Amino acid sequence: MNESITDSSEMAPASQDEAAYRVLARKYRPQDFSQLVGQDALVRTVTNAIREDRIAHAFILTGVRGVGKTTTARIIARSLNCIGPGGSGGPTAEPCGVCEHCLAIAESRHVDVLEMDAASRTGVDNMRELLDGVRYLPATARFKVYIIDEVHMLSLQAFNALLKTLEEPPEHVKFIFATTEIRKLPVTVLSRCQRFDLRRVGAELLVEHFAGIVDAEGASADAEALNMIAAAAEGSVRDGLSLLDQAIAHGGGKVTAEQVRAMLGLADRLRVFDLFEALMRGDVAETLGQLREQYDLGADPAVILRDLLELTHLLTRLKVAPGAADDPALSEMERQRGGKLAGDLSMPVLARTWQMLLKGLGEVRTAPSALAAAEMVLIRLAYSTDLPPPIDAVRQAVEGGAAAASAASAPAPPPSSSRTGAEARGGPAAGLAEAAPSPMPEPEEAAPIDAPTAEAAPIDSFAEVVERAEATRAARLYHHLMEDVRLVAFKPGQITLRPLSNAPPDLAATLRGKLEEWTGQAWAVVIDGQAEGAPPLAEQQRRDRTAALAEAESHPLVQAVMETFPGAKVTDVRTLDGADGPADDGEPG
Repeated sequence: MNESITDSSEMAPASQDEAAYRVLARKYRPQDFSQLVGQDALVRTVTNAIREDRIAHAFILTGVRGVGKTTTARIIARSLNCIGPGGSGGPTAEPCGVCEHCLAIAESRHVDVLEMDAASRTGVDNMRELLDGVRYLPATARFKVYIIDEVHMLSLQAFNALLKTLEEPPEHVKFIFATTEIRKLPVTVLSRCQRFDLRRVGAELLVEHFAGIVDAEGASADAEALNMIAAAAEGSVRDGLSLLDQAIAHGGGKVTAEQVRAMLGLADRLRVFDLFEALMRGDVAETLGQLREQYDLGADPAVILRDLLELTHLLTRLKVAPGAADDPALSEMERQRGGKLAGDLSMPVLARTWQMLLKGLGEVRTAPSALAAAEMVLIRLAYSTDLPPPIDAVRQAVEGGAAAASAASAPAPPPSSSRTGAEARGGPAAGLAEAAPSPMPEPEEAAPIDAPTAEAAPIDSFAEVVERAEATRAARLYHHLMEDVRLVAFKPGQITLRPLSNAPPDLAATLRGKLEEWTGQAWAVVIDGQAEGAPPLAEQQRRDRTAALAEAESHPLVQAVMETFPGAKVTDVRTLDGADGPADDGEPG
């Protein structure tokens, strides 16, 4: 909400101290709910609660810095204790601002409204000292109000001391807590408070609010300048007012976009675009030259990489959601150059750039030389620009591998020769965690078997028995047949098994019943504890899988992919739908 801009200095008699300059964040601090900016939900709830006399005994206000938590707490305290201009009013959602209680609370000198900074008074002794006065009635006001800022800084013992009072507070006491770290509060405290989340204020509301203050101060400001200040405030009214105060002083009452850009260091935004474009061209000399130039001007290498990350994020947003260009926080330069770059770059390139910069930022922060680490990150990134997108790289490797497979009888080239191409392109492509599935055919034993759907279909092998258990959702029986038995002999109507240690005693009876149910015939299940038998099916499948992975990794096609993407690994082997079967010479197709 932003119905009016009120100079709070008009609410008290003028004095020599008040005639002195006050920063805008204090001068234009809201004095009632109508002046709160961007907190409509909170205002509506608290206003209705006061009007209907449904006032909670404890409030907790949470949100980022500068959105008005402490200011809201003071407005609530004034609303609860206001007596009106005539001195006979009750709690109101519209405090008069002129009665003795409103004036005293606004000036932070009311004896019954106690403010405590938990960041500097965290101990249990401080809390006990504060709570000693709870049992006493207010001296002059209707309610005693305790405002505890940054309440998450209290110690566990201090919270414990507070709990009893929160659970059974006297009728004349109200608590208002403010915090930027709501997750650090004990659940026992949260459950006893009425919670309000103060939102970040949108850029459009901030621009409107700042424009009103500029007019009230008799200054002038460009729309683009106010947009930049609102963007830099990141939803914080107080931070934005501090920047606006600085901008008015910097420009002598005239706030221009050029001045704000210089004041905020946004002139470097042009350099960030130039550096990013050099990177995307793969111009290593230009990239390193611009990095060194920014470093010589005092820029931290980690900050430069973070700026590149932010630009990559902006370009990605513009790529997937062109409507993001309408964000008032963006400058005209960001809209034009950003829109062109977003159109020229593909999503795989942007995703790869993000991953490489993100990983590189961690390297820069831990490296002995931040500049050297940043140079290495940008060199890798510049050389990666001529790498094809991951899917194209895989396709090229597959096409090259087919030629290698056809010449399998020829002597293999030296290992170093297959790495030269990938290394010349600048190293591994970021963002590709695993190699693509190999077209190697899976061994027949591991291939899925089509289960008969008829209830009385015949069963001709032990593998069909296991498959039938899986198809009919007999999960327990399926597990034991896979893991806990060795097959000694099989013929239709009779199975001989050697159970292992984990097999249940009733396995034979359970299996016999299922077989008769599935086939409509009588079966004999013989247990032979002395015979050797074949390894369990699960063990066989694991052995086959290991062999298949080893065979796949030695295939020229797969080696070509792994040479292109060092660090990749084969994680599975399966037959692709529609793929050709094994060739006559034994090489996979």
